[in-house]
Amino acid sequence: MAQLERMKFGSKLGIILATAGSAVGLGNVWRFPYMAGENGGAVFIIMYIGCVLLLGIPCMISEFIIGRHGQANAARAYSKLAGRTPWRFVGYMGVLTGFLITGYYAVVSGWCLQYIYASVLGRLQADTEYIKNYFTAFEQDPVKPIFWMVLFLFVTHFVISHGVRDGIEKASKILMPTLFILLLFIVGASCSLPGAEAGIAFLFKPDLSKLTAEVFFGALGQAFYSLSIAMGCVCTYASYFSRHTNLSRSAIQIGVIDSIVAILAGLMIFPAAFSVGVSPDSGPSLIFITLPNVFQQAFASMPAAGYVVSLLFYGLLALAALTSLISLHEVSTAFLHEEMHISRRQAALCVTISCSIIGVFCSLSLGKFDGLQLFGMPLFDFFDFVTGQIFLPVGGFLTCLFLGWYVPHKIVRDEYTNNGTLRSRTLHLYLFCVKYVCPVCIVIIFLNQFGLI
Repeated sequence: MAQLERMKFGSKLGIILATAGSAVGLGNVWRFPYMAGENGGAVFIIMYIGCVLLLGIPCMISEFIIGRHGQANAARAYSKLAGRTPWRFVGYMGVLTGFLITGYYAVVSGWCLQYIYASVLGRLQADTEYIKNYFTAFEQDPVKPIFWMVLFLFVTHFVISHGVRDGIEKASKILMPTLFILLLFIVGASCSLPGAEAGIAFLFKPDLSKLTAEVFFGALGQAFYSLSIAMGCVCTYASYFSRHTNLSRSAIQIGVIDSIVAILAGLMIFPAAFSVGVSPDSGPSLIFITLPNVFQQAFASMPAAGYVVSLLFYGLLALAALTSLISLHEVSTAFLHEEMHISRRQAALCVTISCSIIGVFCSLSLGKFDGLQLFGMPLFDFFDFVTGQIFLPVGGFLTCLFLGWYVPHKIVRDEYTNNGTLRSRTLHLYLFCVKYVCPVCIVIIFLNQFGLI
């Protein structure tokens, strides 16, 4: 009876937009541009697209299969297939990973709101040193980052508490098209600047001399993290899929959307950066320190245009953060709702309050409270390290082994082909990737992160 009453997405478009929203986040709009900038531009993009096809889509299909078959939160979905074996703990790891990421991801999301506020007031139209000091002072402030972080979490809570169709799906149908419109507008403004051709060439004209092992490893890691693999998000959303949803086609469509957004993010940033002579390898500081200066210099002759572009950019960044945070929040909400047998609104409130507490400590650890550390790292950096460099690769690796080698082949085939109603021409290719290619790639990522290869 519980399965019959389980909420579902109401349309194919809702499925694609919601799941794509989970994948499209700060990883695309923030991490991808600076990774591309540090790793040769066009060469990195080519490697990234290859890695999405090779690693990302098969891993996503695996989580789709587990989630839709289980018709439950990530922990229970794995347990239904694993029984009492240790494999069931892979699902619990996914829930824990999603919960921890929600806490510190909300901190960065709150920064986006602060920069929208600062853009409205015109505070980002200043010299380079001022903007650098502005970010440092804000990051270390004990109150402002926490205020914006809690506000962002409660906006997410509002969406989640309204359920799957009236909350997640409805929000995704508004947020994702808005995100694309803003993205295309800023891309157009950036590419119209004098000297923007150099930035476009940087992104689309491969320089094979820049192809190194580090570029390959970077592209592998970015593909893995960008698609929200092993966070519980994909598995949880798949539990709301209908039995008629084509899992492989949906995964490909989401992979395409995710890659397009990442490339457009590069087109949004690098033509403007090259037009004012800013180095493309500015690193993680690109968004909050470098870009305000880029927009100011690029539109120096049209201050009003620079003001609008800056405001829209940080609005875009906030939307991208929100679509991902919604999916991360849903992982823990679904778990508490189903395992603790409490209402959805109560579960959402528990997650919001718990993640707010985590976010408070993570935010304070970046400021004057330098005693908030674990293993010599601020709590923010510690959570980022543990989830991003340990839990995600290990969870993805175990999921591939679980589905490729443990789950009965009949279950995989039935879910992949919708009980034989779809052609299975690519099933053997998918299984080969999940059994052999994906585990090897994930091990390479893991070892490279720790400098072992």
